[in-house]
Amino acid sequence: MLIKSAATALVALMSLTGFAGPSAAANAGEDDAGQQAFSFGVIGDIPYGDAEIAKFPARIQDINADSSLDFVAHVGDIKNGSSVCSDEYFGYIRAEFDTFEHPLVYTPGDNEWVDCHRGNNGAYNPLERLDKLREVFFNEPGKTLGETMPLKAREDLGLPENVRFTKNRVAFSVVNVQGSNNSLLPWTGIGETSVTPEQQAEVEHRTQAVLEQVRDTFRDATRRNDRAVVLMTQADMFDPSLLAAATANPDSVSGFREIVRTITEETNRFDGPVYLINGDSHVYAENQPLAEGSPWLTIYGQEAADDLQRITVDGSANATNYVRFTVVANSATGPAAMSWEKVPFKE
Repeated sequence: MLIKSAATALVALMSLTGFAGPSAAANAGEDDAGQQAFSFGVIGDIPYGDAEIAKFPARIQDINADSSLDFVAHVGDIKNGSSVCSDEYFGYIRAEFDTFEHPLVYTPGDNEWVDCHRGNNGAYNPLERLDKLREVFFNEPGKTLGETMPLKAREDLGLPENVRFTKNRVAFSVVNVQGSNNSLLPWTGIGETSVTPEQQAEVEHRTQAVLEQVRDTFRDATRRNDRAVVLMTQADMFDPSLLAAATANPDSVSGFREIVRTITEETNRFDGPVYLINGDSHVYAENQPLAEGSPWLTIYGQEAADDLQRITVDGSANATNYVRFTVVANSATGPAAMSWEKVPFKE
């Protein structure tokens, strides 16, 4: 039985900005036949813990059995926050990802690198773990995991995980934005009590690349007359569990401020709906986080963006389903360009 989302808004999905550099094919990530309806699935914060790790192959097979899907996205956190970030574990998940029979787009989560400084994670330097993730999961920039689908990737900036593509006049952009205030919390597990220069440099480089990609995504979507833009991140920049702390101290989400401001500015300029799909907070949600009257407007200090729709996928103990998004054919008439529903796993 499918759990239908109440939202069937005018949505078209994700605009992922990340160019593959001058050597990449000019049309990489561009849709050749943008008239057909299509669907895609999204998961995140999975697998968490031994029981879910054991179930993960079956979860993948459930998704593989959904022949309606054109691709799948994993929006980060391939492990829980209290387990070891080992090479062996990364290799295991990569092997499982390779069993996807649809193209798989993956963006790293904070559990697999940012939080790896924790003692129970192995007391790693997070930057070393990020390098390892890129080596294991992004060894062929511009290609998806699972089945191959071309993408525009920013390996020229050392960020092969930042990708974009278009389909049926919907622009998709997947960018590396991390929970834990976008990786601005001290690495206390390895003895740091404040942000290190190396940590700060990584955050600044990655954030500037995100801002550039978001702007490029909207620019190209406008040029192509796309119907919608879809952004995907690991971080939930509007996590309701952080609302009280962020209201009391807006600096607790300072790592997201420029990104939210840029998304707002571009959303308000774009003539169509914008969708932000994320994981991180583990509880399914759909709302307009920057609508008029939202407390997040004060926290981030900016104007409203009524056309921004946020969809958070279930994760951790709630990861008992994937979310299937369906975009109608480009020639279809009527107000609903996209709908979504939660599809339960079999067990």
